[in-house]
Amino acid sequence: MEVLRVLRGTTRPLTGRDVARLVRAGSQPSVNVSLRRLSDEGLVHVEEAGNAYLYTFNREHLAAPAVEVLADIRAELERRLRDEIGSWKIAPVHLSLFGSAARGDGDTKSDIDIFVVRPREVPGDDPHWREQLDTLSDQVLAWTGNHVGLSEMSEADIRRLRRERPPVVAELSRDAIAIVGPEPAELLGGRR
Repeated sequence: MEVLRVLRGTTRPLTGRDVARLVRAGSQPSVNVSLRRLSDEGLVHVEEAGNAYLYTFNREHLAAPAVEVLADIRAELERRLRDEIGSWKIAPVHLSLFGSAARGDGDTKSDIDIFVVRPREVPGDDPHWREQLDTLSDQVLAWTGNHVGLSEMSEADIRRLRRERPPVVAELSRDAIAIVGPEPAELLGGRR
């Protein structure tokens, strides 16, 4: 899907090396295998250009509209998360996707990792807060077929994270996609 995501993002022919450089995950050999398979299936046009091959997405293919939808699947997940959280009675201070869902390298067995920060004045066992999180987990499972890996903490716990800097802080700062609230790097920046 990564190869198609790259190719559908341009009308300019790209070499296999260009595609490999632009994918979020995958090696040059795996990109080459994908390009060959996709060209055999007709989803990708290939033409020789000297010693290289140039690839373009075949927008005329019957499956092209479905590929377009699948290529935008993470953006659709982000939109649905924003809509769901927008209906919450207790708004989170922050909510973001992280892990494989944010990097785009997950599969059908991967959790959808969500980092959520509860407002300081809301206790962790607040029934309305718990119900919102449970509903969100159920919704994500229904939308994706993947379970949620929920990492929740209170606003007060953020200071501890900033101070202690466990490995998850670097991952969140580097890969997380903010859905609600400040960017993860800003939220977790603090002093070392």
